[in-house]
Amino acid sequence: MRHGGNLNEAQKQFGRPTADWLDLSTGINPIPYPFSSPDSFSWSRLPQADREGALIEAARRAYRVAPAAQIVSAPGTQILIQLAARLRPSARVEIVSPTYSEHRTAWELEGGEVWNVPDLPERTNADVVVVANPNNPDGRRWPPLRLNALREHLAARGGLLVVDEAFADIDPSLSMAPHTGPPGLLVLRSFGKFYGLAGVRLGFAIGADEDISRLAAWLGPWAVSGPAIEIGIEALSDGPWADATRARLTALSGQLDRILRANGLSVIGNAGLFILTEYPRARAIYEELARAGILVRVFDYAPAWLRFGLPEPSQFERLEAALAEAVRRVA
Repeated sequence: MRHGGNLNEAQKQFGRPTADWLDLSTGINPIPYPFSSPDSFSWSRLPQADREGALIEAARRAYRVAPAAQIVSAPGTQILIQLAARLRPSARVEIVSPTYSEHRTAWELEGGEVWNVPDLPERTNADVVVVANPNNPDGRRWPPLRLNALREHLAARGGLLVVDEAFADIDPSLSMAPHTGPPGLLVLRSFGKFYGLAGVRLGFAIGADEDISRLAAWLGPWAVSGPAIEIGIEALSDGPWADATRARLTALSGQLDRILRANGLSVIGNAGLFILTEYPRARAIYEELARAGILVRVFDYAPAWLRFGLPEPSQFERLEAALAEAVRRVA
């Protein structure tokens, strides 16, 4: 499976009803934000400009966006990944890899010459550098100081640094959002992962005025639904919930880490919402877990890797028992 969360495909492959699965193939908070039900007007009317503005201001505060930077909201980050490639068509692009595969697809569709590079470059002849921070799937991190130095290097030649911060909510110190505003930097933020509401389809691009204005024009009016706007405003304004959730997710990640190591899997990366492991017979473990109704991620380019999302607290016992049995069977 190319992406996580594809339970329909898992059902076809393993013959298990969708409702019976424990889906650990994504990096989504298993305890979603307890939002209030949006009022009837948000469902029956077109999104209003003042509520869109309130959403942007909530995002500005939550992500600590620099005053000079501009923000545009979108129905998820995926469309922003695709539109970002239109900002520099036919560019020479370096993507810090392995990472989320849609970045490469988007830039190639816009005529880019794309190279995968193993680490964040200090200097480059590329027009664009794309990096996910923390990275998916291996959880690597780069400090803002290093990212900003690369932004300055690219901006001097009219280039662009794209930083995908889909998993940055757990560690806000990593974010480049406070450094946005000057040319040469575009930050993408995903709402659904940290807030556990992937179905809301909400994301943000943060950057210089020219780039954000072009993205907004391409998205057009009413890009984000009224209910998504209201849920986003409420959740992004709830700082105490965010702080408590960071602590809760850190504890859950530690519990998952202990279970994986206790069963002989080597932990090689951790982004807070998922853990990447290595095991000689990873594909066999994947299949055994799937037969037990637990879906994790495998990678064609790294056959020994398995990536585990966080289960909700009540599901740890199920995972621990299934993993122990899977390891026993394939040993």
